[in-house]
Amino acid sequence: MSLLEEPMHPGKVLKELYLDPLNKGAIAMARRLGVPRTRIERLVKGATGMTPGTALRLARALNTTPAYWMNLQTNHDMAATAKNVDVSDIEPLVPA
Repeated sequence: MSLLEEPMHPGKVLKELYLDPLNKGAIAMARRLGVPRTRIERLVKGATGMTPGTALRLARALNTTPAYWMNLQTNHDMAATAKNVDVSDIEPLVPA
């Protein structure tokens, strides 16, 4: 499957592209962000999703944008939902 069909969870992106290369753990990142350690631990494990507050904090700490993190979450959620929601019987509306 391509990345477009299976977008990575933002927690996996955080771990693989940021925490691992920086040699930082979830606890150290949580301290830096001023959030409970469980928030980042659960995010990295994929047990919870990205929130706007966490996106703002990560954007500041990692020199990204909040939209970057929220878009990762949206793409992940849409791909997961598309597997379970059948829209084939919905007729598209056409302008007159």
